[in-house]
Amino acid sequence: MTDPTANGLIASVQALWGAAATSLIAAAAGRLVVHGAEVRAGRRALVGWHLVWELPTAVFMAFVGEAIGSYFDLSREVTTGIVAALSYLGPRGARDAIERALGRGKA
Repeated sequence: MTDPTANGLIASVQALWGAAATSLIAAAAGRLVVHGAEVRAGRRALVGWHLVWELPTAVFMAFVGEAIGSYFDLSREVTTGIVAALSYLGPRGARDAIERALGRGKA
């Protein structure tokens, strides 16, 4: 029997909890990084009702990241990275990145 921890962190979490949980953990981590930056900048309190709104954003961005990974037939590790990056960007950041990539956004 092979050791699942020998394949890296993402493979270990997938072996322990499954791919869906891994994507949700990556999405939550991405949103928590944004929240931490907002707290440090003084724009948010450390704990409050605003954290409740981060959950649907994380789940939605996980769905989008999973769809992108499925469409391009990417590996689980790459898809998890896309989920984390999209969750960090959020819906507005992802829109801005796409517009900039297509040459329609602000330079």
